[in-house]
Order: sequence, then structure tokens, then C-alpha cells
Amino acid sequence: MRHLLTRLALGASLLTFAPAFVPAQDAPAPNPVRAKYTKHEFKIRMRDGVSLFTAVYTPKDTSRSYPIMMLRTPYSVDPYGIDNYRTSLGPSKAFLDEGFIFVYQDVRGRYLSEGAFLEVTPHKVGKRTPKDVDESTDTWDTVDWLLKNVRGNTGKVGIWGISYPGFYAAAALPEAHPAIKAVSPQAPVTDLFRGDDAFHNGAFMLAANYGFYVNFVEQKTPARPVEEPDFDYGTPDGYEYYLKLGTLQRALDTVIGKSYFRAYLDHTTYDEFWRSRDISAHMKNITPAVLVTGGLFDAEDLQGPQRLFRAIARDSPQTANTLVLGPWRHGGWARGEGDGLGNLDFGQDTSVFYREEIEFPFFMKHLKGVEAVMPRAWVFETGRNEWHKHDAWPPADAKGASYYLGPRGSLLSKALPVNDGGDEYSADPAKPVPYLSYITMGMRGDYMTEDQRFAATRPDVLVYETAPLEADVRTLGPVRVKLHVSSTATDADFVVKLIDVYPGDAPNLRPQPTPRPANAVPMGGYQQLVRGEPFRAKFRRSLEKPEPLTPGKVETIEFAMPDIAHTFRPGHKIMVQIQSSWFPLVDRNPQKFMDISKAVDADFVKATHKVHRGSSVTLSVVP
Repeated sequence: MRHLLTRLALGASLLTFAPAFVPAQDAPAPNPVRAKYTKHEFKIRMRDGVSLFTAVYTPKDTSRSYPIMMLRTPYSVDPYGIDNYRTSLGPSKAFLDEGFIFVYQDVRGRYLSEGAFLEVTPHKVGKRTPKDVDESTDTWDTVDWLLKNVRGNTGKVGIWGISYPGFYAAAALPEAHPAIKAVSPQAPVTDLFRGDDAFHNGAFMLAANYGFYVNFVEQKTPARPVEEPDFDYGTPDGYEYYLKLGTLQRALDTVIGKSYFRAYLDHTTYDEFWRSRDISAHMKNITPAVLVTGGLFDAEDLQGPQRLFRAIARDSPQTANTLVLGPWRHGGWARGEGDGLGNLDFGQDTSVFYREEIEFPFFMKHLKGVEAVMPRAWVFETGRNEWHKHDAWPPADAKGASYYLGPRGSLLSKALPVNDGGDEYSADPAKPVPYLSYITMGMRGDYMTEDQRFAATRPDVLVYETAPLEADVRTLGPVRVKLHVSSTATDADFVVKLIDVYPGDAPNLRPQPTPRPANAVPMGGYQQLVRGEPFRAKFRRSLEKPEPLTPGKVETIEFAMPDIAHTFRPGHKIMVQIQSSWFPLVDRNPQKFMDISKAVDADFVKATHKVHRGSSVTLSVVP
């Protein structure tokens, strides 16, 4: 959800005049939206009396009727005023050219809408009175009003949204208005504790959330966006900044959006606060067709689309439900060409393909009756760099292939007998393992494909790898981790990274621009992160009731990392790295059993961790 949030500048333009002897400059291109559409603004009253600000763009060609395309957002429907027009409409230019009625709405408590804003509004079951409202009812009431008051509509509605707006799209699905025919939740916030923005397996995603809440603050009354000064970190070095902050309480003291940040620190286990915000728990009897879209390298809401798709498939098997997974960062499918990410080259314009061959046909099919075939899953496989359609996801022929952590850094594809062997390392919270090799502030969205050679050289990172592969290892589906661990501490984090190691003679995949970006490196020996996840050991038995480690006692940690779609090519090696910090992407574990949000400096202690033989990473391998 973090983001497509951008600062909204409302500054005035400066006009300059050229001397008469200078040739006139070309006039700016006319606004394509203003040329084809008429803008209207409404305050639509909800069943509880709260009014939501809504901008509606209707085609100037009134000779035919149009379906409605709607986006609901907490990030503003700017620009405001009926004479101020957006420069684009809909998910892509194809929609603007085709012709729809476009609707943009500020959700409750944001910008010009009334009411109180709730983060990821809990869905209410068994609504009895007009006061029982949530995002589903607000969507229903909005759609019902639009059908009755906006001329020239066909009675069919489509909804889309990316990130936080993706959550609002997903929230439109339970008890949907009959006019809603097609919904595309894209990178939807789905379960904030179990893998989306807030926590991953109990570990707090520090940099992303802090960086978000220096911009996203509580709003007391309806108001237009205003330009705010950039938050002053005082340094370009995020590692330094967060290390000096030290504790989560000091982070709370400095962040601007305190009310929202505090809620995260007040709920550090999977309690009712988080359970009530899991929209995927309410996917029974879904009637609209659904296109769930996610990026395989989404640093923010990677698990959300996968979790939502599976929930619909499980609880509403009759629903036309398609999953799209592409090689994108957060929202990358909606902009640009999608031909690469970081140092990776995908060999084709994957984002263009999505917009033209998947997204647009989906809405045309369900809103305008244009024939299109939508498979159960449409997935881009990196490594091979190919799109594939699947009748099921994960594919029915996917089989588990386990790779065991062996002696001397080997990664073995056959089981090792469990014995007393293993590998130890010392973890010091004062010197956490960085998540990137170069200086940057906050969370970079392309870290999920970054070179891991810098980490492999640290003594507090365990490294295991196969011999060079003789044939393709095609992996489609989740990555399952099973670790047998012991520690001198009462708590510890274990970060597991699955890595594709390129041959030493691998060519550079993308042109090296001048000046070279900080993450541009030679591809010979490149250690590409394919998937990585932290796990906080105290949650090994339950996310609701953490338990301490007993020093010296061997414990088992099992969890699944989000799905991958990647082929390890011949000559490449499969690598696994294990470490106990990933900073400042993830907050530091003091390595002491406690509520980390209450930790003080003295609570952070060194510890020695051991990963024992029999530990494994299991891939979903297809022929």
C-alpha cells in the first residue's frame, strides 16, 4: 500500500515570454481528458448520512451509453474543481480511448470526504442498521447513486485499484451490488500482519512503514491536499538513520503520522485488530468476475494478491477468478514498459502486454461483452522470461523438491540424516546485516532482485549452494522453509533468502547507463534474490501467542514464503542464505523474549545461533 503515494504539489505555473525574433514554441498538447470528457463533482450521501466526495468524468459523445469504471482511494482524487481535469483516466490509455464513465472517490475521512478514516476498514458481518457501514456498504451506496443519477450509463460497473485502492476494490466483492460485474484488486492490502505492509511472520517492516507515515497523517476535517515539506532525515543513509533511532519508541516519537504508527506498535501479535482487517476472510458467494494482479517482486503487497486469489478460489469456486503474476515491483504493471527491473532484463515489455492483452480485455469482456478467454492464472516466468497460462495455481503438476543445508556450505537435493551437525554464527543487533549493499534511504522497491554478494561475505550470514545445474529447475509456487535451530538467546529472527547464482561469464543483461546507478553491477557471478522472508522465532507455534526460545534447545521453524515463478537455468546455482537481521527493511530483534515495541537500548544483546542439519528449503518444481 505504501506506494503509489506521491506528494501532491498545488503550486502555480510560471509563464514566460520569448523575444519576437525567437521562433514560437509548439503549443502544449491539449488535455485528452478535457477534449473527450465532461467533469462533474458530487457529494454522495451514504446510508449513515456521511457524504463522500466523488469526481465523475462522462464522455462528451452522448450518442451511446457507457459502463462505469470506478476507483476509490485514500490518496486524493485531485485535481479538485470542475474546471480542473486529470490528464489520464482509467487503468490505461486504452480505457480513455474506448469510452467509459470514470468515477474517482475520496474514501471516508480523506481529503474532501466526510467521516472518520480507518486503516484497512474491518468488514462487518451481519449488518443490521444504517450505522453498520464499511467499505462494502460505501461502495454499494455509491454505485446505487451513480446508476440513478449519472445519465448514459449501461447499468454495469467495473472497479479497479492498486495497493490501498486495491484493498477498496477487494472490499467491493463481499455482498456486491448487482451492477458490479468486474473487479480487479491489484496488489491489494489483504492481511497486514501475515505478509503485507506491516508485519512478515511477526517481524515489523520498519523502513517502509516509517517512510510512509512521515507523509500519511490523520485528517480531522475535510480538506484539499496541501504541499508539505519533505521530511528531513538529516542523512541520505537509511542504515545510519534507523540505527541511531535505535528503538521503535524513538521511531514513534519522530514520525509524523503517530496515530497510525502507534496502532502498529500496540498490536505486535496477530490479535483481533489484525484478524478483523483480513478482507480475504469474507470471500464467500462472490458474484463479480475478478482479476487479481500482483508483482512477483512487489516489496509491499506481495502476499496480498496471492492470498486473495486463493481465498476466492476456495470460498467461491464458481466465480470467474483469474490471477496474474508478473515480474514487477509495486504497481509496475500500470506504468512503463516492464522490460526489466534493476539489473534484470525480461526480454519483452511485460507491463504493456498486461495492459493490452489481459487487463483491458478483462473489463471489455465483462462490461461490454467483447469475447476474451481468461485462464485461471496468467504468470510470467523469470529465468526463461516467458508468459504461461495455467488451469490452476500453483500448477497441478508441481511437486515438492527439497534442498537440504549440508556441510561446508553445500545445498543438497537429497535428504541428509538428522544429526548433531550444523552451522553457527554470531548475531549482533548493533551491527545488523543491511538489506542492500549501497547507501539509500528507506525501502527501495527493486531490492527484491538485488545482488546478494555483499551479504555472502559477512560472517553472520550462512551460505549454501548447489553445484552448477545441468538442467532447468522450473519452480512455480510457494517456497517452504523448515529450519532446525538453537540459540543462546530467548528470541531470534531467521531471514531465509533463495538466490539464483549466475555463471561467472554471464553477460550484462541491461545497458549500463552513464552515470551508473548505485545498484548497477556486472552480472558475472550475480547473486539474484528470488525470494526472501524473515521469521521471528517466538511465533514458531502461533502468531497469536509468542513463546520464548529455551537457550540451547533445538526448535523447529516452518513457514511458507510467497509464490515464485522462476527457472534456474543450466550453469546457474541455487543458493540459500540465512541471517538474523535485514536492516532497516526489518526492525532489529533484541534477541530477548519481549514485546519489541517496548524495548530500550539495553535490551539489545549479542547471541549465537545454530542452524542444524536436516534443515531444508522445498521448491514447487514442474517438468
